[in-house]
Amino acid sequence: MPLISKRKNSKQTYTGHRKRIKDKFKAGGIESWLDYEILEFALSYAIARKDTKTLAKELVHKFNSFNGVLDADYKDLKSINGISEHTALFIKLLKEITKYYSKNTIAKKNLLASPEGVVNFLTTVLKGSFDEEFHAVFLNRSNNLIKQELLQKGTIDKSIVYPRKIVERALYHHAVNVIIAHNHPGETLKPSKNDIEVTDAIKTALKTVDVDLLDHIIITGSGYFSFKEQNLL
Repeated sequence: MPLISKRKNSKQTYTGHRKRIKDKFKAGGIESWLDYEILEFALSYAIARKDTKTLAKELVHKFNSFNGVLDADYKDLKSINGISEHTALFIKLLKEITKYYSKNTIAKKNLLASPEGVVNFLTTVLKGSFDEEFHAVFLNRSNNLIKQELLQKGTIDKSIVYPRKIVERALYHHAVNVIIAHNHPGETLKPSKNDIEVTDAIKTALKTVDVDLLDHIIITGSGYFSFKEQNLL
């Protein structure tokens, strides 16, 4: 009998706590919440019949922040005690949802009128990737987003494949302007000699089909580097 009572009390504790979190969210969103509180609330929709506060704190401590948890590798997430395959997939889904929402939002805006929006969007896409990725953002005449595409994973080089592929995709999308971007997993913001050569080759290739290269943005975990802002275009 005491065992049954203990189980009932435990259930009442976490269900009551979850209700308080929901009420807090309904009252004011998550603007002033701590990272672990946001994650705790999110995990409550993936993990049933269990208090998620301790697990959320452990995840934030392990990966340094809420963003770090979303950026974490799937296998690293599963290595944490209490994180099942279902929960790890849910966390990765949260990251993909933020990317999808950001892409849909930015598609409605003139990207040149809101350059910080481009950086925020590309940071969402590229930050936390353990591999170097090369992306292209294709724009129409009003500089609204037509399509963002991952063109390459791995080390970027000045192979003719890059200019040719970007020209092909720009023509396919009927783009007038293009922004290219890649990440530096090693955290250095300074563009390499190869980055500069790739940029020049792509700009020249796009000019042959009357498409302008507006910027090349390098993203790291600590910030970004814009070729346009540094007058390298």
